[in-house]
Order: sequence, then C-alpha cells, then structure tokens
Amino acid sequence: MNFKSTNETLLLGLKEKIAAGDQNSFRQLFHLYAKKLTQFAFAIVKSNDAAREIVDEVFIKIWRNKASITTIQNLTVYLYTAIKNTSLNYLSARAKENMVESFDFFSVQLSDNNSPEKTLISSELLKKINAAIDQLPPRCKMVFKLVREDGLSYKEVGAILKISPKTVDAQMMIAVKQISEKVKMHFDYFPNRNIKKN
Repeated sequence: MNFKSTNETLLLGLKEKIAAGDQNSFRQLFHLYAKKLTQFAFAIVKSNDAAREIVDEVFIKIWRNKASITTIQNLTVYLYTAIKNTSLNYLSARAKENMVESFDFFSVQLSDNNSPEKTLISSELLKKINAAIDQLPPRCKMVFKLVREDGLSYKEVGAILKISPKTVDAQMMIAVKQISEKVKMHFDYFPNRNIKKN
C-alpha cells in the first residue's frame, strides 16, 4: 500500500470518528494539517497571528459541522480551499476594496526543514532560489508552493485554485524555467569541463 492510499485510509477513519463526535480524532486531524495550512495562510495574509486565527476558524467550522464531514470527498482540497477563501476574505475585509488579482501578495520561501535538498544547497544559492521564486507571477508562485512545498498533486492544486491540471502543469513548467534561468548564473563561474579533441 503506497503513502497516498495509506493517508486516504487514515483520513477516512478520522472523518468517521469526527462525525461521531470523537475529539481525539479531531485533534489528530488538526495536528496533521495545522502547520502546512498556517504556512499557506501566512503566505497570503502576511501575518502569523492572522494565519493562526484563520486556521482555527476553519477547524472550528469543521467541528461545528462535524456530522457532515464524511460527505467531503477530498479533505485536503477542502481544507486548502477553505483556508484560501478565508484568507482572501480577511484581506478583503482589511483592504475594504475588491482585489483585482487575488494572489498579488502571495509569498513563498523554501521551508527550513533539514531536507536532503537543502543540505546540498549552499546558503547563497538558497537565497538566489528564494529570490527567483519571489519574482514569479503571483498565481505561478502559488502553484509552485502548493506542489513543491506542500506536496499536493496537480489535480488537488487545480481543484483548490479552480484551474485545470494542465494549467497547473504549465504553471509549474514556467516556474521551473524561470527559477532555473535566474539560478543558472550562480554556476557560470565554474570552468568549462568540455574536453577539446585534437
């Protein structure tokens, strides 16, 4: 059984227990998602306190409507969509005006966990990568974050952002290409290793 199906089985069990009013299962669900959802909310609202409040608000609504949780087919997509919508509502309420582009203020940073990739990347290169990510178009940046940082599938990201998986794929290609072009200069100082034939 692969990780994806194992996770789906776990969520199915949690949903059934939560629907029956099991608080321990609800706390388990919260701890399973809280960190990534808080980071996602923070990337939109740029406030740690607001991000935590938004995540709390979404989970409070889930608990209040716990009897219907089993009707949610993809809980991951549901939670990310709820966080996105609640975050955008928060920004709208603060700005008191309609936002032309919902993701203009979206920011992404590579996570600080000790991943194998990060161990191999110098701090200088990491700064260049983060700078390149920051210069991505807003929606492209959000797609990159959800796929690269949060490990969501193209289908899940498409459902959250209301775009097709093909569009997600195209946005990821744009992101990877732009980041590669920005970072490529970092390696230009290495000598040419091509061996000239006599």
